[in-house]
Amino acid sequence: MTVQLSFLLLFAGLKGIHSITTVSKVSVRAGGSITIPCLYESKYSNHVKYLCKGSTWDFCSYEVTTNKPSSSGKFSISDDRRQRVFTVTINDLTEEDTGYYWCVVEIDDGADLKEYFHLSVTAVSTWISKKRKWCRLGGSCVTKSGSIDGTRVEISARNPGVLTVTLSGLRTESSGWYRCVKGDLQMPVHITLTEKPTTRVIAQGGHTSPYEHFKNFGIRVAVVIFVVMVTVFIWCIYKRYQQIKVESSATTVTYVDSFPNVTVP
Repeated sequence: MTVQLSFLLLFAGLKGIHSITTVSKVSVRAGGSITIPCLYESKYSNHVKYLCKGSTWDFCSYEVTTNKPSSSGKFSISDDRRQRVFTVTINDLTEEDTGYYWCVVEIDDGADLKEYFHLSVTAVSTWISKKRKWCRLGGSCVTKSGSIDGTRVEISARNPGVLTVTLSGLRTESSGWYRCVKGDLQMPVHITLTEKPTTRVIAQGGHTSPYEHFKNFGIRVAVVIFVVMVTVFIWCIYKRYQQIKVESSATTVTYVDSFPNVTVP
């Protein structure tokens, strides 16, 4: 299975200190939306997570938390405890949304864990010819071509403003968060892969499996039963026709005292 991802250059930079890993610089067009992944350690799975906005931590304001969903529609947050990542989404972006934001894990008996990123909202996308990379969030990177966890990666930028990343050899383990890099700017990208159920079971070496033998035998039996049923049906129709024919030929007409008397058995 090959997946090709094409998108305008809307990038961010990766940063991670201790317990939270996220992007650092994001540039997006006005009117759209952006989803930011924030990875955390497994020991914080049951903690409250939230998004805070402000140029400094001491004066940032709460925007949305996992224990108090937003009703405005501007901000939303979700926590995938199995993957140990919570995501924050900002919708209907305007230039006023430009600024610093903080991904935070709440600690009841100590200082909250936090990591910031800078969001820049502009009327047009900016494209500066710099080094390009495709990376797994918190993992390895590919600059032009190579592989990440067994998945083949090819990067090209034939069209101005569009970076094309082609992934081949994908597996279910390839699902997760990635970052597309242009210089010190990047865009977080999430990939979800599902495995199709197997409909046929064939043994190695070209031999048919017991399941196939049983299935083929069942098909043959069904065909034989169908033929027998059709034959019986035709035979019954034929017998009924013969009976009607005999009954019709048995009708007699006699004359008594010049008056016809019709007797029908």
